[in-house]
Amino acid sequence: MADDHTPAGSSMIVPGTSVKLSENGFNGARTRAVAAENPAAVSATATLCGSGYELELAEQLPDARRFGTLFTYTRSTTSVSGACAVFDNNLGTAKHMKLKLCPNKAGVACKVDEGTFSQYAGPVKGEGNHDAGWNNCSRVTAIMWSGSVAIIDRVKYVAPCD
Repeated sequence: MADDHTPAGSSMIVPGTSVKLSENGFNGARTRAVAAENPAAVSATATLCGSGYELELAEQLPDARRFGTLFTYTRSTTSVSGACAVFDNNLGTAKHMKLKLCPNKAGVACKVDEGTFSQYAGPVKGEGNHDAGWNNCSRVTAIMWSGSVAIIDRVKYVAPCD
């Protein structure tokens, strides 16, 4: 379990990885706990998103049964902002999955990865200048089906909205 009283400095790294936690990720006790319990998945999904991304959210879906885990990441530099999501399949068998990332900006297309996956859906990633809408209130939808029944159907914001 993640320590709630880790001193700042070393506290912004997921234990056992080189992956940085965003301020929101660090302040989210559940995200810290899920990340600390799954450092290999955090490292793998961060690598898929690419350099400069920080973990915002790690959530077991649909609940503690953990059929899947949703990871969201953000990136913000002086010239580029971005959002990235990966939906990890934790069932050990291929499932039809859909991962959709939509910016908080009209007229900009959503990014979608849908198909039958044994490991993960994604990454879906959007990047652009700070006005492109990717880092501020991007919405991610994660769906997993067993046959024709959605066993996971979650909509979240990549990072908290201002």
